[in-house]
Amino acid sequence: MSKSITDQTLALAGVFQAATLVSQVAHQGNCAESTLETCLQSLFVTDPDNTLEVYGGELMNLREGLDALAKILSNQTRQQDMDILRYSLNLIQLESTLNRNPDMLAAIGQRINQARHTANHFGYVHGNLISNLASVYQDTISTFRQRIQVTGNPTVLQRDENAAKVRALLLAGIRSAVLWRQTGGRRWQLIFRRRKIAATARALAEQANQSVYSPR
Repeated sequence: MSKSITDQTLALAGVFQAATLVSQVAHQGNCAESTLETCLQSLFVTDPDNTLEVYGGELMNLREGLDALAKILSNQTRQQDMDILRYSLNLIQLESTLNRNPDMLAAIGQRINQARHTANHFGYVHGNLISNLASVYQDTISTFRQRIQVTGNPTVLQRDENAAKVRALLLAGIRSAVLWRQTGGRRWQLIFRRRKIAATARALAEQANQSVYSPR
């Protein structure tokens, strides 16, 4: 796996994209279906040829995450942006904890592999698969002492389908955090290379908007 700043930024954008959708679902009860599909489908790409392949091989699939990453690392101002940053940092921390627990890693991998049939049969945004992935998160990552406190509209979050979507997205965020570590991403870089990451994300977001990106 390549460890360039581009690869690290793509993977980090995957974390921020999942966090952005968590915030949208928590507040509004919905999010863009195509972006949700990109996040959830990434869980099933376990042997990619390159970083972008995890997200369907198209830079435009990460546009929302790249935009959020560029904006938030440059100057986060809205409360919702602060929530997205908090979720993203918590996901990175949880992945670090998970990486030290090989038994749980193996259990998650096995259950996601078992969910492939559901994904192939119903699609990546079907309620059955989302519930399946949510249960994986609840049975594993949710058992850690550190938990992600999701804030939003209480009425929205009380609906079972929204709670399941949030958990499935958090699991997808963990997957991108794994990829970020595999590409050489480290937490100190978010402080000392913040501007470079933001600039790279901004440039990639512009390419995504123009739909002219070709992965190296």
